[in-house]
Amino acid sequence: MALNDVKTAVAQLTALVTDLDDETARGASVLPGWSRGHVITHIANFSEAMTRQVEEALQGRLVEFYDGGRPARDTAIEAGANRPAAELESHLNSATTGLLTAFGKLTPDDWQRPITHRTSNLAAALNTTWRELLIHITDLGLAITPGDWPPAFCLHLLEFLRPRTPEDITLILVPTEGPTWQSGAGEPRTLTGELQALTAWYAGRTPATPLRGQLPDLLPWP
Repeated sequence: MALNDVKTAVAQLTALVTDLDDETARGASVLPGWSRGHVITHIANFSEAMTRQVEEALQGRLVEFYDGGRPARDTAIEAGANRPAAELESHLNSATTGLLTAFGKLTPDDWQRPITHRTSNLAAALNTTWRELLIHITDLGLAITPGDWPPAFCLHLLEFLRPRTPEDITLILVPTEGPTWQSGAGEPRTLTGELQALTAWYAGRTPATPLRGQLPDLLPWP
C-alpha cells in the first residue's frame, strides 16, 4: 500500500507551492497550453474528487468522479487557473489535507470497497493518487523533474502504462541500473537509458537524460 508514498508526495508538493508568487503561478508548466495555475487547480480538484470517492465508498455509495464528467472537469480547471497564487496554494493545501484525512480513515477491510473511478476500488484509488501527484509535481516545471522519481514509482508506472505499447512490437527497456522490462508481442524494439528517463518517455514526458534506440509511437494513456 502506497499511503506513506502519497504523504511524501503531498509534502513535496506543499513545499514547492509555498509562497509561490503570482508571476510564477501564471508561468508556463511543461504541459502544452497549461500554466502552473492550471496544474495546481487540477491537482486540487482531483484531490477533492478523490476524497469524495473515499467518503462515499465508506458509506456504501457510488458517485461520479467529477459531477458533469470531463467537460465539467475542464471548465473548473480553466475557471480556477488564473487565481492569485495565495488562493491556489490555499486551495491545494486544503484539498490534499482532506484527501490524506479521508485515506487515513480506512481500515484494512475498506481497501477493496468499490468506486466509480476506473471502475476500481479504494486500493486502486490510492495508487491513482500516487501517480497523479508525482507526475503533476514534475509538470509544474519547478525544482522536481521525472529524474527525481523513485525507482519503485517508475516500476509501478511502467506496469500501469503497459497498454501504451503498440500491438506490433515487443518493447524492451534496459535501464542502466535495474532489471530489464518488457511489454508486448511483436518485433523487438530495445531502448536503453536511465530508468527515470525511460519511464518519463513512456509516460509522455521529456526524459532528463538521453535514450538510445528507435523510439516507437506509443498508444494513448490507459
